[in-house]
Amino acid sequence: MTKANIQIKLEDLGIDLASMPEGGMKEALVQLFNLVEELSSTIRELQEENQKLRDEINRLKGEQGKPNIKASIRKESNDFSSEKERKSEIDRKRGKREPKLNKITITKTVKCEVAAEVLPADAEFKGYESVIVQDLKIEAENIEFQRDIYYSASCKKTFTGKVPLGYEGGYGPSVKSLAIIMKYACNVSENKILEFFNNFGIYISSSTISRMLIKDKEDFHKEKEEIFKAALSSSIYQQIDDTSARVNGENCYTHVLCNDLYTAYFTEKNKNRLTVLDILRGYGERRYLFNEETFILLERLRVSKGITEKVRGFADSKSYKEEELEEDLLKNLPDIGKQTRARILEAGAISSYHNETGYPVVEILICDDAPQFKLLTKKLGLCWVHDGRNYKKLRPALSVNEKELEKFRTIYWGYYKKLLKFKESPTLEFAVELSEEFDKIFSTVTNYKDLDERIRLSKEKKEELLMVLKYPEIPLHNNKAELGARVQVRKRDVSLQTRTQEGTKANDTFLTIIETAKKLLVNVYSYIHDKVSKRNSLPSLAETIVQKVEERKKQLCQT
Repeated sequence: MTKANIQIKLEDLGIDLASMPEGGMKEALVQLFNLVEELSSTIRELQEENQKLRDEINRLKGEQGKPNIKASIRKESNDFSSEKERKSEIDRKRGKREPKLNKITITKTVKCEVAAEVLPADAEFKGYESVIVQDLKIEAENIEFQRDIYYSASCKKTFTGKVPLGYEGGYGPSVKSLAIIMKYACNVSENKILEFFNNFGIYISSSTISRMLIKDKEDFHKEKEEIFKAALSSSIYQQIDDTSARVNGENCYTHVLCNDLYTAYFTEKNKNRLTVLDILRGYGERRYLFNEETFILLERLRVSKGITEKVRGFADSKSYKEEELEEDLLKNLPDIGKQTRARILEAGAISSYHNETGYPVVEILICDDAPQFKLLTKKLGLCWVHDGRNYKKLRPALSVNEKELEKFRTIYWGYYKKLLKFKESPTLEFAVELSEEFDKIFSTVTNYKDLDERIRLSKEKKEELLMVLKYPEIPLHNNKAELGARVQVRKRDVSLQTRTQEGTKANDTFLTIIETAKKLLVNVYSYIHDKVSKRNSLPSLAETIVQKVEERKKQLCQT
């Protein structure tokens, strides 16, 4: 029986729970309706699993599975978790088109005269009408460098003139820069880059293009490190997300960290807490500190009291390098399980990170509810959009429950818009009002059990969801990190994987530089060309981040 059929059958009964008096009959019907929802959900999950198994059997037979064809007609719905509904009126105004003519630099002026033979005798010249046309000129520039050669008999040495910086390797900085831009900014495959160059008279091999993209990029890797370090100091918060990646056939994860001034990419084999900590610490040497915070963390990580007391007995007030801690654990706790051992390492590493002095420490991490992000920083801000998606995932079979869900989601996103208003004009009174309203909204009880459970789970995250009431400058959602992750996803669509660690590192570095340049409104091609040609006439992106932070501080002082 389909969901629509279930609704029709129940509605035919004329049951209206809202108008029924409280009592055993109403309670029985509520339990019955929730049972119907539970069974409908189970049937739906089994149907989906059954279809997946059928598709897999068909693939094993060499056939195709069921095609995923979306309906062409879109039904009307109040999608409150959509980008349109989340954005404030100010955001929508920002999205309007801006005039482009004031950005265009005129490089050539051509007069378009009226032919004399078509002009009548009394025609008078009244000036010009300006029409601006944008065009692009792409042509090969093949330079022959004639290098002086001198030989010194006394020194028994040959002296040869050097080609200008950036022209080493048989190709100029424009070719090298364009290859990088096409690969990492325009998401063009290496085969198509080769085809592009050949069409314009640049004869180059695919292996040479590959070397241009990944070899000898130490200066760029260093710049990425400087960008990340400057960005960690630029704000009290950072946003984080991750997405899957492939490296030479192995499943890996690309971690994305960002705020409004930068986006940085780090591809690793794991996405556990220690891996994320390594990234936050700039891949410095792992250290482990066992202080009172560590033992509180062990309790929160659900390490047993007996194990915790044993760790306190031999590690209290100690700081370890990794190999030293491994020795002490082997000596004092030789029989602990893999998971318990991992939790001890995480607690010690987190405590050490919180006491870091040589590298910027993140105060607030904005993220989704993934477990690997929790406890890493002293404060955590959860994404409202991620939380809201959990309500969208509810799929009630009964129309009465659909109405309950829609009613609550309307209230949910209405409250979200109030939080946006608070960010624009934060006051203590407004914060107290919103905190009390949160308690009221997320204490709602309905006749729909799954919705009530979802509301309860949101209420448990009050501190993290309302971190904005203490720090109005932090975002309410994690969209910037998700958009950063989407860049890697689109890249994966074109190039399934990177082949080597060197290629993976180059991919992370150039995505970081390009996406950061975009946020800082720096022309990407000009910046890459400046670095490839080794002119270094433009300030580094790290310097630009520092400059932006200083400008913001001055503006705050003035206001």
